[in-house]
Amino acid sequence: MRAFDFVAADSASAARTLVREVPGARFYAGGTTLVDLMKADVEQPARVVDISRLPLTAIERRGEVVRIGALARNSDAAYDPLIAGNFPAVAQALLSGASGQIRNAATIGGNLLQRTRCTYFRETRWRCNKREPGSGCDALDGFNRGHAVLGTSEACIATYPGDLAVALVALDAHVVIEGEQGERTVALVDFYRLPGDRPDRETALEFGELITAVELRIEPLHARSSYLKVRDRASYEFALVSVACALRTDGDRIAEARLALGGVATVPWRASAAEGALTGAAAGEAAYRTAAEAALEGARTRPHNAFKVELARRAIVRALRTTAGRGAA
Repeated sequence: MRAFDFVAADSASAARTLVREVPGARFYAGGTTLVDLMKADVEQPARVVDISRLPLTAIERRGEVVRIGALARNSDAAYDPLIAGNFPAVAQALLSGASGQIRNAATIGGNLLQRTRCTYFRETRWRCNKREPGSGCDALDGFNRGHAVLGTSEACIATYPGDLAVALVALDAHVVIEGEQGERTVALVDFYRLPGDRPDRETALEFGELITAVELRIEPLHARSSYLKVRDRASYEFALVSVACALRTDGDRIAEARLALGGVATVPWRASAAEGALTGAAAGEAAYRTAAEAALEGARTRPHNAFKVELARRAIVRALRTTAGRGAA
């Protein structure tokens, strides 16, 4: 780890100013991702601005919207009655991530900004366009079992690693951002950028902007949701495939559906084609399988990760079956 300047901020505006003063400066909240990357020499900020004491921890209802402060701890959000009762997929996603100790330190805003676990990104001896734009991607012809099959490009096939964002994308969450022009709100599905030829540009955040909250709307569809994570071991492991889904039925028909995938794409992947296939269909295995096929249409596999396509299809069917079995919403 290289030497750096560590400064604590007493307000959001002060934090943004302190970051903007030094090119490449970073915000520090829980530090569960940033510190690892600094130790590996992947991140080399000359300044780290501590925002952990800012008053952004509240989880509160504002009319029909639940607002989660960006510095709320993952464990606190997972067990909060507003989250667990109205957005079960979000609570399940939070509890499926990392260990209890890390969930007690990690923050909601930081979780959304966690970076890929691609070995070629995290080991500086390998070429990586995400770490060094234009240098190449050794994952393309390397060991790519954990890499993405959706949203990839010839510049990058790194998988987005998180759980929370997958559930939030499925439930139409918005992220609240504070910047020089004041506060703006961005749909989470639009927050993440596909790699294209610039995989180093991962989100819609501009330098110096700060995530202050995440917002979710309370509605029956979201209350009937679930999150399924398939991984190599039962705990403290990143997803090979994950599925967040929500269903609203009218009799034996699916009136409304939401579906997002993790572990298989370069961003939290909203499966819009699958949602369209489900809407209006009779709830049952046939509709779930059709949706699963639609969700993986266009997948581009590499030598070691082709298994993810069939695994994802089966996980989608299982997740939809589980969600549908939870009763009418």
